[in-house]
Amino acid sequence: MQRMTTRLALTAALIAVLAACEQDGPAEQAGEKIDNAVESAGDKLEQAGDKIQDATR
Repeated sequence: MQRMTTRLALTAALIAVLAACEQDGPAEQAGEKIDNAVESAGDKLEQAGDKIQDATR
């Protein structure tokens, strides 16, 4: 009976830990926003470079 209780407690703790891992914290959210901003800026710079290259032809 004690083994069953211990296994149940460990299983519940594992489920709680795994459930908490799915949610992004504030640092992850901020990092994702920064990644998106940098990617967007890179795309715009690439477009500007293409326009300059087309204008010089």
